[in-house]
Amino acid sequence: MKTTYSNIPLVKNDAKKRFEIVVNGFFAFIDYKTIGNDIALIHTETDPELQGKGAASAVVEKTLQYLDKHNISLHPFCPYVFAFIKKHPEWKRIVSPKFNGYNNL
Repeated sequence: MKTTYSNIPLVKNDAKKRFEIVVNGFFAFIDYKTIGNDIALIHTETDPELQGKGAASAVVEKTLQYLDKHNISLHPFCPYVFAFIKKHPEWKRIVSPKFNGYNNL
């Protein structure tokens, strides 16, 4: 994660069902839904002003850290999150073995 984002807090916005960071008034976020005690990450997005600046990977990494800290298993349905975990296989440890693509990570 770029140092630019290291001090920006992650917010779990339950009302909007997303994890988000705010950078200079602009958002990077991941939509989620709960599956029992697990969380499915559905879609990652950034405001156009943050695109190409590492904000999407920062919100993914911060979200994975949050899930790990809270012992929440993950279902990475979002292609961006799936690709991030594939690139950083140490995060596979928090992916639920029930996730259909588990063996492809």
